[in-house]
Amino acid sequence: MPHMASVAVGLWVGVGGRYEPEPLSGAAHFIEHVLFKGTEKRTAKEISEAVEGVGGYLNAFTTEEHTCFHARAHVSRFGDLIDVLVDMFLNSRFSPADILKERDVIKEEIAMYRDQPAQFVHDLLHETLWPNHPLGRALTGTEKTLDNIRRSELLAFFQTNYAAPNTLLVVAGPLRHAEVLRVVKKFAGKFRPGRKPAFVPVGTKQSAPVVRLHTKQAEQTQIALGIRACSRHDERRFALRVLNAIVGESMSSRLFQILREDKGLAYSVYSSWAFLEDTGAMTISAGLDHGDLEKALRIIVRELRGLSEKPVGNGELRRARDFVIGQMELNLESTESQMNWLGESILAYGKIVTPAEAKDRLSNVTTSGLRGAAREFFQPSRLNLALISPREKEGRLSELLAW
Repeated sequence: MPHMASVAVGLWVGVGGRYEPEPLSGAAHFIEHVLFKGTEKRTAKEISEAVEGVGGYLNAFTTEEHTCFHARAHVSRFGDLIDVLVDMFLNSRFSPADILKERDVIKEEIAMYRDQPAQFVHDLLHETLWPNHPLGRALTGTEKTLDNIRRSELLAFFQTNYAAPNTLLVVAGPLRHAEVLRVVKKFAGKFRPGRKPAFVPVGTKQSAPVVRLHTKQAEQTQIALGIRACSRHDERRFALRVLNAIVGESMSSRLFQILREDKGLAYSVYSSWAFLEDTGAMTISAGLDHGDLEKALRIIVRELRGLSEKPVGNGELRRARDFVIGQMELNLESTESQMNWLGESILAYGKIVTPAEAKDRLSNVTTSGLRGAAREFFQPSRLNLALISPREKEGRLSELLAW
């Protein structure tokens, strides 16, 4: 990206929450925290100062299938960013005192999310979509698993999974590949040998709608309606991406226009998608007045059923398709977003899927393709509703989802 001033660097690992055995639930996220706490040559403060002190940005995130440690700064600081990220990755102390403190920090993080129903409802939905499976567990783990994870177990999980064959370094910015190799070469031999880990595949079967109610006094009822979908390797995912835009991804989407603009039932209403190695989901989320829950669910079900019964018009298809492509293009303008695209692409597919390829596949989505995907996935047997509400009983909610 020769026109850019910044460089974004990501150190990616192909391991996340779904690779954890149940007693180690939260281990990958725990390790993400611990790697910021100090190395043999830097304290936690010195790690942040080494990047922020030169005008940069340093952070990390953990997902179900990968973890990323990333930094961004002016390209002249590229060597500093690499040095800090590699130092964290290879030389973290895993100090018992730091682990003890960070355990409490993560517990506070869990408490924060539980105090935010709009966030917590998605943890409940994952438990409902993927019961008794690692994908159904919170990435943070629980207070119980955090208390029981020993330092030796964290280290063993780290040393086994965060190895060279499972590690990817991604750089985006005004640098050529040869320049990057010159800087990285001196570190390459220090990464541990090993092999890529395996995970437990999803085997959940469903024949009817499932409702998960969490009773809590709150000003709103928060809902997350999950539609069990396909994996990221399924061709139908492109049609689902466009359907997501039609259903609730934007202000011009059907549910936003009906639930918020026409009916005034919600301030926040949106839909989102997630495609994993062997499964996926589309999720519709909203915050509602307690008395409007059933009315809103009827509208949502009506729209889902309508998409499976009646073809989308050419104009609506074109607008939704252009929205998805346009958002992708806008999101790829920065070095950090390009770094994320490359990292996710290589870990997910073993190759770089270019934006042009994705654009081409999305452009080829047709009205018949949309209807076929809607008929396949927008079915009662694929619906899972999680809600946080003062109500104490589910009532007729399952019936509303079974058309």
